[in-house]
Amino acid sequence: MISRQQLNDFYRTLLNPDAYKDYGPNGLQIEGTETIDKIAFAVSATRDSISQAIEQQANALVVHHGLFWDFHGARTLTGSFANRVLPLVRNDMNLFAYHLPLDGHPEVGNAAVLGRLIGCMLQEPFGDYKGCATGIKGTLDKPLPASQLRQILESVLNHPVILASPNENQSIHSIGIITGGANREWKLAANEGLDAYITGEISEHDWHDSQEHGIHMFAGGHHATERFGIKELMRKTELHFEIKCSYIDSDNPV
Repeated sequence: MISRQQLNDFYRTLLNPDAYKDYGPNGLQIEGTETIDKIAFAVSATRDSISQAIEQQANALVVHHGLFWDFHGARTLTGSFANRVLPLVRNDMNLFAYHLPLDGHPEVGNAAVLGRLIGCMLQEPFGDYKGCATGIKGTLDKPLPASQLRQILESVLNHPVILASPNENQSIHSIGIITGGANREWKLAANEGLDAYITGEISEHDWHDSQEHGIHMFAGGHHATERFGIKELMRKTELHFEIKCSYIDSDNPV
């Protein structure tokens, strides 16, 4: 059993959330019980993940996508939003959320972990959101044709991958990765002379523009590319505190 403050301090030290100018608050978003003996982890704080955390009798839920976003503005606790928030409050459950800190972290970040899984090594910080890295860049152990890298990604992600490629038979050696909805950031990869760019989403114009600039762009799904950081954070939490942890998966097609 640990305290809420211990968990909060651990994540502040590991993820350094204050360094990021994010789209919403990072850290403790809803305060629950002071003592924690089981923690649930999920990509997003949704009605489903919250319900499952309650069923599992967790005292805390840790997510990548929290409940509060600047682009939503002020929201009343009514309707579907209340159906997310109030069960947490009624069950005295803590909610922790880490968005960009869990995207750009060099060890437990979504991009870093995904990169290691596909053999992208010699990783360096990549991406720039208001002065902070949001992903990684690196090189493959062995150059691969774009078509083969797509197959590897589909296996790792367990999700279809869209490939915008000037030539699927061309070899890829250097890669930039920013997971989730960073479809416009292929331009950073082009500016740095990288061969390829991996993200979650792709727009119609980015599909054309990226390959016309000579970049092989892979889009593997927003949710699918962002499961890795939260799982790695769970692993580190479990090892550090020797506490019960569980991962809540979601049947999310995007």
